[in-house]
This record gives sequence, structure tokens and C-alpha cells, in this order.
Amino acid sequence: MEGLVTQIKRSPVSRLMLAITFLVSGVIINLVQCILYFGVRPFSKFLFRKINYYLAYSLYCQLVFLAEWWGDTDLLLYIDKDDFEKYYGKEHGYLIMNHRYETDWLVGWLLCERVKLLGNCKTYAKKSIQYVPTMGWAWRLGESVFLERSWEKDKETIGRQIRELVEYPDSMWLLLMAEGTRFTQEKHTASQHFAQEKGLPDLKHHLTPRTRGFTYSLPYLRGKVGAVYDVQLNFKKDIGPTIMDYLLGKKIEGHMFMERIPLTEVPEDEEKAAEWLHQLYQRKDRLTDSFFRTGDFFAESGVRRIVPFRLRRRYFSLLNTACWAIAVLVPMMYCLICLLTSGSTLYFSTGAGIIAIFFLLLYKMIGMTKISKASSYGKTASTPTTDNGNTLKKTD
Repeated sequence: MEGLVTQIKRSPVSRLMLAITFLVSGVIINLVQCILYFGVRPFSKFLFRKINYYLAYSLYCQLVFLAEWWGDTDLLLYIDKDDFEKYYGKEHGYLIMNHRYETDWLVGWLLCERVKLLGNCKTYAKKSIQYVPTMGWAWRLGESVFLERSWEKDKETIGRQIRELVEYPDSMWLLLMAEGTRFTQEKHTASQHFAQEKGLPDLKHHLTPRTRGFTYSLPYLRGKVGAVYDVQLNFKKDIGPTIMDYLLGKKIEGHMFMERIPLTEVPEDEEKAAEWLHQLYQRKDRLTDSFFRTGDFFAESGVRRIVPFRLRRRYFSLLNTACWAIAVLVPMMYCLICLLTSGSTLYFSTGAGIIAIFFLLLYKMIGMTKISKASSYGKTASTPTTDNGNTLKKTD
């Protein structure tokens, strides 16, 4: 039985069906979001945000389903239990996460789903992403922070968007990946060269964080956001999962250290806040180095040991995806079968063309997540603009 399930998961037909479900449902959700954004939001932001939470959740949790049900991914959490029970999912949070893996953001979503915050996950992203169907449109209509790599424009965007986000009626998490792009050895070498030129800390497992976006965001967060959450995600043998790993149903276990730091502990002075962020990344580096050397975040990092625990998977992502699959695939498969069996060369070609288009879109989405497609950050690290801090994003 287990072998049959594995074969089904690894079948190209199964991957195609998942892609069709996600793309078609995503466009439907985007359409409803668009109607609400222009028809409801101008009159009631409160009502728009309440409804949009469930629309965004319905789209995002299809990817969570891919990771935790189809791909059997689990997450071992190193979080202070008292803080977890008191604060997590109960306040606005500003998350600072390492960006070493292709799908680290998706593994982070597993935690968001389990603390009932998935629909209100926001991020910094480069402006071009907002034009990508389904996810990009959902982020744009969900009020994420889109940046242009022009500091004069971006600082206005950061202030305007954060003022909106902190007024959300329900708890919201805003994700910052201060390294600005995913880790590669080439970028790391350039980042180390830049750090030496600027007299900044030398990091073994991270790129030098960009501080300007972080420090400029802080004044808009104070009094509205309870804490900064330091998030460190790693995998054994430093082999992070890819979208294809999830599609093939591979079993994956992530290890996530997470600490709540009250925002009042972050210095208000801009230079001191930047130094604070560099110190935070030095600790992140020690945690990662200890994990890679010993399999333990705490053995050699000097950070207080925390007993790990797991959160149970919820069934909502499974039920949501199943409902969308039935709603999308049943009528679509009926139409395709009719086209392919019609006896008409034109209709048969149309049906085959539709299938080919969905296959193309599937592998296009997979390609967009690959590290090889990441930005060229670090290749010009010696320029003064490298540490501008305004190109922080979830994916490249």
C-alpha cells in the first residue's frame, strides 16, 4: 500500500492535477479578492481584511498541504513554551528569518498555519512579484510591502504600508529576510568581502544583513507590534527541500529556533538599531554553526537550551485542498475527456494543448523557486548601495 501511495505521489499526472487545482482556484480567489479590494475596502477596511483573511488562507494552505500532507514535512520547534502559549498568534509580530533555502518560507508557513495566522502572513517583496498570477496577485491584494530597489520610493512605501498593516483587526506577522536574497557560496564570498570593507561582522553561514529597511520600519512598528521574532530554520546535512521534493512526496524534517524579543528591547537610535541587527545575525550564525557541527542549536552556540516540541498538523489544509480539487478537477476533467474523445482533430488538439499549458505552468512555477533563479545580490557587493536594506523579500 505504501509503495502504491509513493507511486501516485511521484506520477506526473498527480503533479499536473495539483497544479491545475492550485492555478485555477488561485485565479478564482484573486478575482474575488479584486472585487472586494475595489468594492469593499474603500468603505470598510475592517470588513475587507476579515474576509480577505479566509481567501488568502484558502490559497496559501494549498501549499501547506503540499508540504505537510503530500510531502509529509514536519517541524521540530525550539520555542520557549511560556512565550508560545502567551504570545504566539495573539499579537502582531515582526519576524526576522534566515534565507538559506529555496522553500524556507513555505516551511515557516507550517508554523503559521498551526498558530492560526496563515491568512495574515505579510512580507517584503520586490515589486515585480505582484504581477505573478495567484501568489503575486494575492500578496498585492493582501497588502504586502512591495519595493522597487529605489530607496527614495521604497522608504515612502514602507511607511505607508506598515501603517496599514499594524491596524489589522486580527494578529498579523510581517516577515523580513534581511539578507535580501537566498544564500549561495558565490553571494557569500561577495558578502564577506563587503563586510571586511565596511568593518562589519564576518558571518560563516549568512549574508551580511541589510539594515536600512529594518531601521526605517521600526518607528512605524512601535506601540503597535509587540515583538520582534528571531526565526532560525535549518535542516540536517544542510539539505533544504525544494518544491519538487514536496511534489515527489519526500519526508522532510525542519528544525526551527524561534525567540520572542519585545520591541522595547530594540534600540530607537538608527545606528544602534543597525548594530543590534548585526549582533542578532552573529547569534544566528552561532546557532547555525552549532547545528551543522553537532546537530544541536545549543551545544556550541552559547544560547540557552530550549526543549523542542512539535505541533499537531491541522486538517484544514487537507480539507481545503480536497474541496478545491473536487470543484476544479471534476468539471475540467469532464470537459477535457469530451474534447479528447470528440473525434474532432481540432477539439483533440485543444484538449492536448490545455494539458500542455498546465504542464508548462507547473514547471515554470518550480523553476521560479530555484536558487539559480535568485537575484544577483552580492555580485556587486563592493558598491555603497549593497547594504541599503530596501530589497527584502520572501522569494526571489
